[in-house]
Amino acid sequence: MDNIVPEQARTALDAVDSARRRVAEEVGLPRGYWWAMAAGWLVLGVLNTVLPGWPAGIATVGFGVGHSMLASRLLDGRRRTDRLQVSATVAGRRIPLVVIGMLLGFVGVTVLAAFALDADGADHAGIWAAALVAAVVGFGGPEMLRVLRRWARA
Repeated sequence: MDNIVPEQARTALDAVDSARRRVAEEVGLPRGYWWAMAAGWLVLGVLNTVLPGWPAGIATVGFGVGHSMLASRLLDGRRRTDRLQVSATVAGRRIPLVVIGMLLGFVGVTVLAAFALDADGADHAGIWAAALVAAVVGFGGPEMLRVLRRWARA
């Protein structure tokens, strides 16, 4: 180690930093999480349309409890696959905030879409709004998380 010149040391440190960044970019939630979220979103849209208010509210609370139980294990983003588990310092501590922000955004989009569809006279506006958001969550959840993580520097 005594014969290392500064340029070699800098090159080695740059390689390590680049590898760390590539691993950190892979941190996220498994694809199955996003499809389960999409399916739950769609089921809630249907239930909120066909059931009276209080059972639909109970279903929504149940979905929230189930999601929080699943998310408490996955939300740190460190276990995207069975083959990779990184430390919390590599994963970043802001991932839970980014995911919660995404969920709140999805709720807002669902409500706005339902109001817009209802104002346009669509039958079952809540189902259509939930289907729209479920498609976005299922197909684009991981990519959206990746972009939002970059924006939030998480």
